[in-house]
Amino acid sequence: MSKEIIFSKEAPAPIGPYSQAVKAGNTLYVSGQIALDADTGELINENITEETHAVMKNLEAVLRAAGFAFADVVKCTIFIKDMGQFATINEAYGQYFKSNPPARETVEVSKLPKNVNVEISCIAVK
Repeated sequence: MSKEIIFSKEAPAPIGPYSQAVKAGNTLYVSGQIALDADTGELINENITEETHAVMKNLEAVLRAAGFAFADVVKCTIFIKDMGQFATINEAYGQYFKSNPPARETVEVSKLPKNVNVEISCIAVK
């Protein structure tokens, strides 16, 4: 099985010793994305809806760099700081999976990188 490191300039560069994504065979493992602007490095977090859309756009950029799309996503993991924001996050997230949504779990955590409110990772298969 081959292993390929995926990098997109349209998504934020990793802030630690990890890759944006790794393609192993026909499966893509995308690292958790947060709402960082790839060009400026600034957080996009005026509100939780905007923040979630920014996370999804970063995921989309990494998927696209590997030749994948949201339709190829089979699993997502959502980490949130406040389960009280679940409905709002879910509404924004759902706009990217209009039919045949992937499996997923949502977990409330005490803290996320750069003190963001939401981080999402995914696995996609072609």
